Amino acid sequence: MATEDIYLPPDEELTVPEVNLSSPALRAGSFHMGKYCENQNNEFMLCRDELDDPRKCIAEGRAVTACALEFFRKVKKSCYEEFTQYTTCLDKSSGDLAFKHCRLTQGVYDKCMLDNLNLERPPYGYFCRVRVHHTDRPEPEKPGKVVYADATPGLPDDYPRTPAKFGARFHWME
Repeated sequence: MATEDIYLPPDEELTVPEVNLSSPALRAGSFHMGKYCENQNNEFMLCRDELDDPRKCIAEGRAVTACALEFFRKVKKSCYEEFTQYTTCLDKSSGDLAFKHCRLTQGVYDKCMLDNLNLERPPYGYFCRVRVHHTDRPEPEKPGKVVYADATPGLPDDYPRTPAKFGARFHWME
């Protein structure tokens, strides 16, 4: 539920050009695009994780979309035929867009990407590896410890503490 005191960005700020491609095309270019736009993606995910408010990460989201558009424009300029063949293979060879049926056209597309855009296909599991992302964004303020005015005070340090009547509650504490 949104109330008057919640800031919602205007439509002009939220409207961006979309990557207007089909699922097979996005799947075909996913590995190279992930490598090409890695910095923008990491910056966006770091922002979302640290700030925990999607309204504050709109600029980073725009950068990711702009990077994806730039990537696919470069692919269209330099490897259009190979990309189209690979996309068509993914689309027509199986119902779940499996890569295993299209390894030959994938190899041709990968070679074109390496030769023309100097982008090597990342190895299997590349995006699952842990990496440190360095950012220029300032670190967000950490929330301070909440102190309640009516909190129950603890016992003073000199209060007499008698040993437990039936021993410790946990057997390893005796």
